[in-house]
Amino acid sequence: MAEITKKDIAESVPQKGFFGHPKGLFTLFFTEFWERFSYYGMRAILLYYMYDTVMNGGLGIDQTTALSIMSIYGSLVYMSGIIGGWLADRVFGTSKAVFYGGVLIMFGHIVLAIPGSVALFFVSMVLIVLGTGLLKPNVSSVVGEIYTPEDQRRDAGFSIFYMGINLGGFLSPLIVGTLGEYNYHLGFGVAAVGMFLGLVVFALTKKKFLGLAGTVVANPLAAGEKKKVYTWIVVGVLIVAILAYIGIVTKLLTFDRFILLVGILGIIIPALYFLVMYHSPKTSRVERSRILAYIPLFIAAVMFWAIQEQGSTILAAYAKERTQLEFAGITLTPAWFQSLNPLFIIILAPVFAWIWVKLGNRQPSVAKKFSLGLLFAGLSFLVILLPAYFGGSDSLVNPLWLVLSYLIVVIGELCLSPVGLSATTKLAPAAFSAQTMSLWFLTNAAAQAINAQVVKLYSPESEMAYFGIIGVLSIGLGVVLFALSPIIQRAMKGIK
Repeated sequence: MAEITKKDIAESVPQKGFFGHPKGLFTLFFTEFWERFSYYGMRAILLYYMYDTVMNGGLGIDQTTALSIMSIYGSLVYMSGIIGGWLADRVFGTSKAVFYGGVLIMFGHIVLAIPGSVALFFVSMVLIVLGTGLLKPNVSSVVGEIYTPEDQRRDAGFSIFYMGINLGGFLSPLIVGTLGEYNYHLGFGVAAVGMFLGLVVFALTKKKFLGLAGTVVANPLAAGEKKKVYTWIVVGVLIVAILAYIGIVTKLLTFDRFILLVGILGIIIPALYFLVMYHSPKTSRVERSRILAYIPLFIAAVMFWAIQEQGSTILAAYAKERTQLEFAGITLTPAWFQSLNPLFIIILAPVFAWIWVKLGNRQPSVAKKFSLGLLFAGLSFLVILLPAYFGGSDSLVNPLWLVLSYLIVVIGELCLSPVGLSATTKLAPAAFSAQTMSLWFLTNAAAQAINAQVVKLYSPESEMAYFGIIGVLSIGLGVVLFALSPIIQRAMKGIK
């Protein structure tokens, strides 16, 4: 049987029908819309649920600990993409990974919707972590498959897809956040319904709109490999479970040590990924050069997400504890501020998609777009330190400062995130297509693993130094990346 090429896969997808893009973009747009609705809705109230008192329906966890849990949880969500990428590349393909992941996420939110204990909370986290690891990297990989590598619509298509992500992210904090003010578990239940709707959209439209996209296993296990690999997986899971049990019982595995372990893994795992792909006999000489070009982009993305992801940790706590919630005659709900990031993306994503298409071959290189992303991320933190500079750390802050900070970081996000998704699909070695997308999401995992340590340094007293140092670091790294951009572009070997 002849090998199915990327071109064959793209040609099996109806190429017109969704805003001038392949019809499959409709399926992926709305699947990810509902998945992000469920995820961001849950996340909008999760921090408050953890550190609110038991009497108010929360778990009564210390606020600093809750901030670290949020970061570790976010890190593990994206780190689990390694498992999802491997299973898609070697076992059942990206389409099945998306569906199975959605089912796990839905059940995770159902468990959260059940009033219970901290134990139930951690059960739900495990389900959501594993489910997101299956779904998140693989749905983005399928987006890459519905376009031929030379299709000029590719970056614009990822920007439209990214807008779908953020449309779900915009609506969910408003709906789930408002319900969560009355009852946290009602909010989590609505998040579960959102994921169910995403599964329905995917199941009903994938056959007609996606063609072969997501069905081809890129690097399948040989018949002789399967038994050996599955045996090692079972043994590995048992060893980890036994070690975790012993660590908990003997109190050697404390929460602080677990945070440190995840932080180390957030750095070691991507490094191992790069080494394995680079030295694999299935990776060509040109693909090795592209892997080297990808490394500085990876580092830049980690710095960017370390700032952007604090919207659900430090800035979420800032919204509740440091911000005037009575504004213009309206009583604001703290969770609503988390709708700002996706709202600005919804407004600006079509503008950026139009700019990239309009510029065509004259648009900035990938590395230069990343450097702009870092510049704006750093500025967003410098802006948020100004209220403490002018008014001190003991007074409530006008909410418009938060609005401005979210707006600035979104400009950076649109320079970096959809461009990074697109670049990953183009720079990925053929034998590691889904796994390279998992590597892209490890930028977020590494960032949040680092944040789990960094957020401990924040307090109202250290506010100016906290935002100032991180903001300046981001801007400095952006300047270095801009200077290196010609070298990075040459290493990409024709990829723009």
